[in-house]
Amino acid sequence: MSRIFLCLLLLNLFFFQTSVIAAVMEGGISKTGIGNTSRIVDSDTNLPVAGAKVSLPKQNFSTVTDSDGAFNLKTDIENTTIMSVEKDGYRPFSLTIDQRIAAKPIVVGIEKSNIQDIIISAQMFHLGDDNFSANSANSSEFKGKSIGPFFSKSFMITAGAISKKYYLVIGSIIGIDTLMAKSMRQNAVTNSYSSPPEIYFNGAKIAEIQLNGDGQRILIPMNLIRLGQMNEVTIKTGRNLKQTAYIDYDDIEFMNLSVQSE
Repeated sequence: MSRIFLCLLLLNLFFFQTSVIAAVMEGGISKTGIGNTSRIVDSDTNLPVAGAKVSLPKQNFSTVTDSDGAFNLKTDIENTTIMSVEKDGYRPFSLTIDQRIAAKPIVVGIEKSNIQDIIISAQMFHLGDDNFSANSANSSEFKGKSIGPFFSKSFMITAGAISKKYYLVIGSIIGIDTLMAKSMRQNAVTNSYSSPPEIYFNGAKIAEIQLNGDGQRILIPMNLIRLGQMNEVTIKTGRNLKQTAYIDYDDIEFMNLSVQSE
């Protein structure tokens, strides 16, 4: 009996030493799990999701998960960057990662989409005036030129929708230089700070975003929703509150904009 126990103990020690702690990401929540490869899984069943597109827009890198949901980030990640996951039938997912996170296996749990979910855009957009400090939050990771100080997009919500709640979801947003972001050390700007980006739905302001992050969910007031008609979402970037000689827009980037229902 003692020999059997010793063998089991050695096997357990071997497993412990050869296993890798994986960062498990699910809906903006970080957990810890055991794994030896990066994978995309279904958040409900924990089964692998094959054929999911995993991309790093800043690096112009993309790959597709295999039959086991596994993927490999075969590119250099020097600074904080956004990783996006897309798969038909699932809600878009994005995650801000850095060298530390990418150095270990990442297990990402993605949610099946609701029939009433609307993907407004999976692209990355840069708002502002292309005039920003190297100390701005995540400025080294900005990918493209600015499209201006605001983004607007129209979309339809079907007349037969019966959901009780709708949320505007921003997969990832970086570059915000508000006083709160500064206090949370999300940037290294010393002598200035900006007003927060503002979110409008059908012309009414529904939120301000103070911090950079992933999976930001904003409840859309039901009285603003036009069922069976076109609806419009607008994101306006903030302004440098310490600059009075001219308007200095805060440069930000965001991606994976959707409306999700419950």
